[in-house]
Amino acid sequence: MSDTPPESTNVDAPDFDAMARDIAEVPAVEVIVTVAVNLMSAAAVKLGLTEEGDKYKDLDEARKLVTALAGLLDASATEISSFHAAPLRDGLKSLQLAFREASLVRDEPGQGPGEKYTGPIYG
Repeated sequence: MSDTPPESTNVDAPDFDAMARDIAEVPAVEVIVTVAVNLMSAAAVKLGLTEEGDKYKDLDEARKLVTALAGLLDASATEISSFHAAPLRDGLKSLQLAFREASLVRDEPGQGPGEKYTGPIYG
C-alpha cells in the first residue's frame, strides 16, 4: 500500500484562472451596477414587494440591504455616470419609501435605512 493519496480527478473543480480572466474583462461600472441591482432585488424581496408578498418579508434584513445599497451608491457616485446612477438612485428612493410604509414604527426623517447617505426621505 502506498501512503500517497490518489490524485484528484474532479472535473467539476472551478477553474479559478478562467474566472479571474472573465472578471478582468468586465468594466468596474458594470460590476458596481450589477451589485447595486442585486442589493435592490434582495431588498425588494425582504420588503415583501414580490409576488410571494409577505412570505419572505423581513424588515431587519431589508434595512441592512437598503443601507448597503445607499452606501454603495454614495461611494460610487463619482465613479459611475449619471446614466447609470440616476435609475439606481430612483430605485433606492422607492425602496426607502416602501420601507417607511411597511414599518409599524416609523423612523424619524433622516434615521431610516440609508438616509445617512441620502438625506431624509419623507413620505
